[in-house]
Amino acid sequence: MKSDLFSSENMAQQATAPGMTLQNAKSIKYAVNGEMHARQGAMIAFRGDLQFERKGQGIGGLLKRAVTGEGLALMAVRGQGEAWFAHEAANCFIVDMEHGDVLTINGRNVLCFDSTISYEIKTVKGAGMTGGGLFNSVFTGYGKLGLMCEGHPIVIPVTPQQPVCVDTDAVVGWSANLTTSLHRSQSFGSMIRGGSGEAVQLRLDGEGFVIVRPSEAKPEKATAN
Repeated sequence: MKSDLFSSENMAQQATAPGMTLQNAKSIKYAVNGEMHARQGAMIAFRGDLQFERKGQGIGGLLKRAVTGEGLALMAVRGQGEAWFAHEAANCFIVDMEHGDVLTINGRNVLCFDSTISYEIKTVKGAGMTGGGLFNSVFTGYGKLGLMCEGHPIVIPVTPQQPVCVDTDAVVGWSANLTTSLHRSQSFGSMIRGGSGEAVQLRLDGEGFVIVRPSEAKPEKATAN
């Protein structure tokens, strides 16, 4: 049988080392030798001796998820084998985190990560409920973090001289050392008259970067488990 379908760029190769790699622009391959974590429902294929188990978030995490609709429903993947992860053909990226790195990411943009990386849901300081009651996933530790983004992301540097304001529905994440606050780009009178639809943004101050995607968020579909 012959077809471009069977070209080398589409063929899955046997892993030569444990850990996370890009299978292609839309999926991540993980050679599991022990344990790793992924968003529930993101596994699209696997081979080998692997077990998938829903991972609890703790009482506080579950409460925040129930109240805000944010958060990250995780599963632990254990054993030895290979698994492929993707979500609605979003573009995938791998971030190498080192000791001391702290990255805050919107839960909807997390695909998978090493078990050596710690994860916690935290309130975005300064955002308040008027900004959607923002709760982001804060990652610390060392290892690889697999992210996904609808479209090609834009990484914008933030400096003390040039703070950046972002749409809360488009932001993917930012370096956690930045200070967050709400920024109103419309007057109250303009909001009453209908305004532009972009009344409140998240402002980031300090030294670092912010990642945004070229589209606003869509409601998350219910995940079947």
